[in-house]
Amino acid sequence: MKIKQFEYEPLSHFSYAIISDGKMALVDPERNPQQYYKYAEENNAEIVAVFETHPHADFVSSHLQIHNEAGATLYCSQKTGADYPHQAFDDGDEVKIGNATFKAINTPGHSPDSVTFVATEGDKTAMFTGDTLFVGDVGRPDLRENAGHVKAKREELAKMMFDTIQNKFTHLPDNAYVYPAHGAGSLCGKGMSADATSSTLGNERMGNWAFKKQTEEQFVNHLLDSQPFIPHYFGYNVDVNKNGAKNLRTSLGEIDLKLNVSELDNDLLIVDIRDEKDFKKNHIAGSINIMATSDTSKFETWLGSIVRPDEKFQIVVDSIDNVEKILQRTAKIGYEANLVSISTLAEKALEKSDRLNVDEFKQNLKDYTIVDIRNESEFLEGKFFDDAITIPLHQLREKVGEIPTDKPIVVHCAGGYRSAAGASILEKELNAKDVFDLSDDVNDFKN
Repeated sequence: MKIKQFEYEPLSHFSYAIISDGKMALVDPERNPQQYYKYAEENNAEIVAVFETHPHADFVSSHLQIHNEAGATLYCSQKTGADYPHQAFDDGDEVKIGNATFKAINTPGHSPDSVTFVATEGDKTAMFTGDTLFVGDVGRPDLRENAGHVKAKREELAKMMFDTIQNKFTHLPDNAYVYPAHGAGSLCGKGMSADATSSTLGNERMGNWAFKKQTEEQFVNHLLDSQPFIPHYFGYNVDVNKNGAKNLRTSLGEIDLKLNVSELDNDLLIVDIRDEKDFKKNHIAGSINIMATSDTSKFETWLGSIVRPDEKFQIVVDSIDNVEKILQRTAKIGYEANLVSISTLAEKALEKSDRLNVDEFKQNLKDYTIVDIRNESEFLEGKFFDDAITIPLHQLREKVGEIPTDKPIVVHCAGGYRSAAGASILEKELNAKDVFDLSDDVNDFKN
């Protein structure tokens, strides 16, 4: 049994290919299946199965496309209520993939329909735990109150997770490999290890807080405390994955490409993905800046946190060379369905954003309205400015009316990436020019 882990860094997502005797199974594949097809071709293997641990909230899976293109059987829990062709796979069910045997364990907690798939061949045991068991943590239980076929309250799911960790893995050996769907940086948990992308069950039993001796109440309180924010797109992705996403090539082919534009439809949101410096020098009026300047930037997370899943929008890129990459990244969270066009800019001057005079700001803080757009957990660790208005970036468009406009506005986050987006949002929503991005100069104000 040969296991390959694939990582998509911006979403801290892990997917897996398992090959045995020329047959290949996939677990929780990401939106574009081409890398799995290539891996199968390189190993002269036939893709015969896709296992979905649950309908994911933070990315769109390619399971239905793989079924249609490769003929793979799709396996998920009956509790998922899946609307795609599938084989129900729950406690007691098993299937042979080559010489490997896959068995299902219902492991609710992150979601009511979560399943852990246990693959064995010879003396090797591998657990594909989805968002149930991470390295150093377990999945958050608060994503299914408003999304999915089966809804459950966070307290109920936290108690289910306690039972899962206490009772569902006791028959498995310490040397069983643990392969989760996410690592550090994912919003599907709060304390994943940054040092490892996989583990063993023995190591988790020793080092993971969830396996420590504790009461159900202690477990639930710890699990519910200080979970990350929930982006707008999470519930949308659960539903997309439950239904099965549209073929990626077909979906991307419906998006218009426009070259050298100087204006776009201002009735639709315009998302400019360029570096903040380029955006501030020259951008279409009313556009907002969500940077996708590196392959590891959290573009998908912030796109899905700022733009609502029912909202049509347009994207501006820096170069024709980046069109395909940005389309692919947008599709990772299923947002290509609402993307009307993708465009490059004309060279002529458009709108510009003024740069903050930091020295003047330092000497006259009370002459400015300061907006802190960090997350709630960051606020609780302390403010950089005593009088700052605190509104997390993912809520900024909805709460813009809470910001007074009688003074110039300065927006800050923790390091500069989010404040570029925040300042551009306020400039658009308030139709104001005296909105400034503190950017990485915020470091001068940290105690």
